[in-house]
Amino acid sequence: MDTVDTIEHKEYTINIIQDSFPENPRKDFEPMATIVCVHSRYNLGDREDCDTDTIKEIANDKDNLVLPLYLYDHSGITISTKPFSCRWDSGQVGIIYISYSDIEKNKITEKQAIEIMNGEVETYDNYLTGNVYGYEVIDKNDKDIDSCWGYYGNYNTSGLVDDAKSIIDCDIESCTNALNKIFTGNKTNANQY
Repeated sequence: MDTVDTIEHKEYTINIIQDSFPENPRKDFEPMATIVCVHSRYNLGDREDCDTDTIKEIANDKDNLVLPLYLYDHSGITISTKPFSCRWDSGQVGIIYISYSDIEKNKITEKQAIEIMNGEVETYDNYLTGNVYGYEVIDKNDKDIDSCWGYYGNYNTSGLVDDAKSIIDCDIESCTNALNKIFTGNKTNANQY
């Protein structure tokens, strides 16, 4: 586990670490959309039984809302619903789709369904590119206070840093309340007496 960043907060240390064993969001989560891909070297998406004819059939089915999926393969892979600019190392690899019956069943609009599909592809891309992190909170005595894993995307904007700081704030509050009880004869707040 490699620490990618360290943040100091109120005399605590937050170690941000790349998640070595992230969950596959296509298999371990409950995605609303379905990803189908065909590639000679990679097993991508939700279904392994697809070929180009199956993908064309799904894409042409008027009962499905479909977005194309593009893959860029150069020193690692990345996936997107928008094409990449490199014509040699990228191209369409499949599709992501939601059936209109699922859109109706979930009471969402077509625009919301497109946002969901783009979000699912972004999360899957973070998984494929190793952009998944966790944190460890260490107090000033080098005691492990908490850790949590599975933050997909930029750790500054994924909620990871905020969550770690909240753990620190809770630990400080818990310690303060415990000391308050000790020094005030188990009264809940010394200031109220």
